Amino acid sequence: MMQAGQRDLLRLDYRPMLASDLPEVAALEQRVYPHPWTHGNFVDSLNSDYPARVLRDPDGALLGYFLLMLVVDEAHLLNVAVDGAIQGQGLGRFLLDQACHCARQQGMVSMLLEVRPSNTRALDIYRRYGFEQIGRRKGYYPASNGQREDAIVMRHAL
Repeated sequence: MMQAGQRDLLRLDYRPMLASDLPEVAALEQRVYPHPWTHGNFVDSLNSDYPARVLRDPDGALLGYFLLMLVVDEAHLLNVAVDGAIQGQGLGRFLLDQACHCARQQGMVSMLLEVRPSNTRALDIYRRYGFEQIGRRKGYYPASNGQREDAIVMRHAL
């Protein structure tokens, strides 16, 4: 696999998510998250006209995606994922860059997200990107054995 510096991002297909992308998006979601969104969650987001983008390699393989919800002047990063086999190559950073760009184009001034405390890799990425913790939602996420996990709420000024 190529590293981010070697990967020609211009050759990648970055475009709006379509309903035809959803089977692959939902499958990637199932592979990378222990408590994934359902296919219906993605359908509902697209039907609500939430900004959503996919990233594919030159051969058409799905590499990652993101979905935003826009409220007044704040974007909420609802979901972002990169295929586990290619994580660590800068594509998550690329998707965050694109999500922020998309939000700015829509007049948003900040971006919010929630992340599990147990998702230390994502927390590190968000902190390095400039997101700051602004709160905690108790018992926000489902966890194993019928338990719940808190969410760390983070914000980034655009």
